[in-house]
Amino acid sequence: MHGKIRIGVIDEQPLYRDGLVSALEAEPDMEVVGQGETALEAVQIAHDCLSDILLMDMNMPGGGLNALAKIALRCPSTKVLVLTSVNDESEVRSALRKGARGYLLKETGRSELVSAVRMINKGQRYVSPGFAAQLIMSKGMEGSEILISPNPFPELSDREKRILMLILQGRSNRMIGDELGLTEKTIKGYLTAIMDKLRVRNRVEAAIVAAERMSGGRSTPQ
Repeated sequence: MHGKIRIGVIDEQPLYRDGLVSALEAEPDMEVVGQGETALEAVQIAHDCLSDILLMDMNMPGGGLNALAKIALRCPSTKVLVLTSVNDESEVRSALRKGARGYLLKETGRSELVSAVRMINKGQRYVSPGFAAQLIMSKGMEGSEILISPNPFPELSDREKRILMLILQGRSNRMIGDELGLTEKTIKGYLTAIMDKLRVRNRVEAAIVAAERMSGGRSTPQ
């Protein structure tokens, strides 16, 4: 069994693509098996190279959504992570509906990108918490409305609810600690308790559950 995560990279900007490839190949558990810049090449790489993960921009010749639909149909074992400069709610939702497992902006740092690749390879989904917050707030919910009865988070304490809302705003543990007057270590402890109570594996899934709860759903990530 191949020990490394096999990754395909699709982007029409050669300099950006080269930097992305270099960053990924610097990781001991990752290997870039194919590169391209069009929707056709994305589908070919997913099929021919048997890639585990395909990183691709939405803005490419042939259309990113078109490529997503074909990959989902022809190469269902390949997980697509969209990495793009387009910060548009409708496009994110379209990409996720077409089968993307994650959505990141190109301004994302290397550490978050690498973490997202590993999580998606394990079968999880990833949308950066800050961006997930934008999707939630675009529905017209104000922060003051989030915890109005009926309480969407009956299993959480008031402090845990407050921390969850700050996570939805894209705050780091250190930023949350500074705002609440707590140490980063204490925030990590609260976050562990929140994930355990919501039965999720990471802060992104916590954000997803929060969005579902606040929109009337009660489901938990599989």
